Amino acid sequence: MVSIYKEHDNVLLVKLDIKEASLENGDAFKTEVIKLFEKYQKSIAIDMSAVGYIDSSFLGSMVSAFKHLIALKSELLLIGLSKDITNLFALTRLDKVFKIYNTFDDIT
Repeated sequence: MVSIYKEHDNVLLVKLDIKEASLENGDAFKTEVIKLFEKYQKSIAIDMSAVGYIDSSFLGSMVSAFKHLIALKSELLLIGLSKDITNLFALTRLDKVFKIYNTFDDIT
């Protein structure tokens, strides 16, 4: 579901390889993100360009992973959100919580 794409300094870029982010894969997502952090000890930037739909339970898993990384003095960054998902983040005000970028190059 989450695959490593690139490492750069203190950021690990991973791709979220699902079209629908939902209850069915939310816990697995959170577990994979936490394991990646424990292994690499870097902030994690997630390329979400393949994701076309996110439900509320997956948003909850994202927030949970975000809180876990913040507690460890790290970050969970989001990249490549579609227009609909960007609007969802704005509607739920999660755009004020997560750092959202268009591309990985915008981070580095």
